[in-house]
Amino acid sequence: MNIYLSGRGAFAVQVGDALVDEGHKVVGAAAPRLRRGRSDESDAMSWDRLRSWAYPRSIPWTDSAELRAMHIPDGVDVIVAAHSHAFLGRRTRARAAVACIGYHPSLLPLHRGRDAIRWTIRDGDKVTGGSVYHLTERTDAGPLAAQEHLLVPPGSTAQSLWREHLAPLGVRLLLKVVADLAQDRRIEVPQDERLATWEPAMDAKPLFKPELIALPGSARVEGGKWALHQS
Repeated sequence: MNIYLSGRGAFAVQVGDALVDEGHKVVGAAAPRLRRGRSDESDAMSWDRLRSWAYPRSIPWTDSAELRAMHIPDGVDVIVAAHSHAFLGRRTRARAAVACIGYHPSLLPLHRGRDAIRWTIRDGDKVTGGSVYHLTERTDAGPLAAQEHLLVPPGSTAQSLWREHLAPLGVRLLLKVVADLAQDRRIEVPQDERLATWEPAMDAKPLFKPELIALPGSARVEGGKWALHQS
């Protein structure tokens, strides 16, 4: 299968190596221009790991912030998103002849959003897992292609849970789905929206929406300010 890989960091490199080892061909890659906190474009040590992985293999690279349909070469069978924070639009996804899939480190539809593992730890979940899903217009909401659960080991941190369990699971599930697609086995299980949860990024500013707060009595805006009136 001809694969276009969009991702970042060590996980994307692990996925790329695993795909190549299985006999697939990575024909293009999209990754952030630089590693987080780096600013020297001329220093290859500042490049994202996926970009650094692609360069000596003569795999064309595109800054993921600029990824568009025109960057996906002809003949791509599957677009794989591996720790990619870039939204892939409809035209971009359509460049893949077979599928456009991504990995999310939760049991979707639970914990949609980019900080799924940190919310898993914060919420004290005893069970988590990983999901490979088909990318759609709705973030983390496409039909499932593969899913597997695991118990959260006591004392886990977000870093240890990802590094020791969810990242290896993600590599394995992505390989499984690509192998299924290569054999013309396409699995699409709709997510149950009744169970869906969405958590914001933990480094995002708090969202203040007073109109969503249930107050005793009645409240209305007076002179640009909220006024509470007891009934």
